[in-house]
Amino acid sequence: MNLTRSNWLRAALLALTLPLTQGVWAQTPPNPTHALPGTHTLPSTHSFSTLVSRLEATVKQHKMGLVATASASAGAAGRGIKIPGNAVLMVFRNDYAVRMLQASVPAGIEAPIRFYVTENADGTASLTYRTPSAVFAPYASATLNAMAAELDPVFERIAHDATQP
Repeated sequence: MNLTRSNWLRAALLALTLPLTQGVWAQTPPNPTHALPGTHTLPSTHSFSTLVSRLEATVKQHKMGLVATASASAGAAGRGIKIPGNAVLMVFRNDYAVRMLQASVPAGIEAPIRFYVTENADGTASLTYRTPSAVFAPYASATLNAMAAELDPVFERIAHDATQP
């Protein structure tokens, strides 16, 4: 094959940029229809506001702390815009926070762990969360993994209890 100078430059440019674009593609967020590892979604028969209230109460019942709540639908409503209900409830507890930071300061970005309540088209709501063990797994710390394993059943019970009829 006889390459002209311009074709050779194109081929060289492609060879140099292909590895860079592969890195970008590898960092593209996953397809939203494919959940991240450890993600669980539980349907409920409750309305959005009822499920949020039940989740708040269940968090307290299981002796965890509700650190913060964020809701795009509440913000939109404040602007006169109606969108399906959604709320992120951030849950953790200080004794776990201290242990987490002793195991891995970089893992601090993961706390509090989130529950996501979404309103369905039929008026019911669903609850989605990632297990603490999945959230903290990338930090490759045996101490952190042990703490997360303690939290997994707590978060599972919270989600289960909140969504039950």
